[in-house]
Amino acid sequence: MTLPAHPPSDALKSRLSALLDELIRHDGFGSLSVEVRLLKRGQKEVIIDCGKQYRYVIDFVPG
Repeated sequence: MTLPAHPPSDALKSRLSALLDELIRHDGFGSLSVEVRLLKRGQKEVIIDCGKQYRYVIDFVPG
């Protein structure tokens, strides 16, 4: 049985949402930053920083 492939952007959105939920529930200070860099070959690197860094490379089609 093959599971359907999810685009990397879905994983990125899921991680971002989970981290924001965690910060809102946290009893104290927290910070969240997102950095987007344009790469070659029609891709973008998205870095989510929330104490740890989560890096995603996603395909990008200019619109």
